[in-house]
Amino acid sequence: MAGHSKWSQIKRKKAVNDQKRGQMFTKLIREITVAARSGGGDPNFNPRLRLAVDAAKAGNMPQENIDRAIKRGTGELEGVTYEEIVYEGYGPGGVALYIETLTDNQKRTVAEVRHLLDKNGGNLGTAGSVAWQFDRQGVIYVSGDGVDEDTVFEAAVVGGADDVRSEGGEYVVATDAASLHEVRGALVEAGLAVASAQITMVAKNEVGVGGRAGERLLKLLDALDDHDDVQQVHSNADLDESVLARAL
Repeated sequence: MAGHSKWSQIKRKKAVNDQKRGQMFTKLIREITVAARSGGGDPNFNPRLRLAVDAAKAGNMPQENIDRAIKRGTGELEGVTYEEIVYEGYGPGGVALYIETLTDNQKRTVAEVRHLLDKNGGNLGTAGSVAWQFDRQGVIYVSGDGVDEDTVFEAAVVGGADDVRSEGGEYVVATDAASLHEVRGALVEAGLAVASAQITMVAKNEVGVGGRAGERLLKLLDALDDHDDVQQVHSNADLDESVLARAL
């Protein structure tokens, strides 16, 4: 999970500027809308919606924005209908990419994703070409400020977590997707500061990437992450520390 965690840390640090925050809000609003459409507008009975709302609140999204997105999903307000599409491919260094999107125009999105891959040393693959290299898991990031690993581990175990590790000044808690909310709740109840919680695709095996390939890969990941239709980008890259240092 090391490569995934490092990239997630970079994205969260970059999200502090207004432009990145605006992009984050756009993606969260789409996710809330789709989650409400597929599972109903009550977060207490819709785990996907609850996760999206929690992420929106953690990002300081106004409650009125959250409420409007839910109402668009349930049909109480008119809105765009988004389709969930996954694209699979490869980036520089042979890194596998699993790209989750929400789009109102499939032809536009596939053309633009393909262009970004081609432009940055990658290529689009067929459905199923890389999905087998990942497992769907829950991942929770906990602030490491003034907290020892034993405290985090004990709270995580109570919630049913699978693993806890320390990375980059924070703790990364891994759990199966179905237990994510229970584990997050146990961490919060223990008084721990949860930075983020998400369902993600974690690589079974990582590929070391450095040098020019690592720089090109980061450029590609940034470009994909900046695309409004792209919700999440997952890779099996274990980026070299020198490449990561230049990205922060």
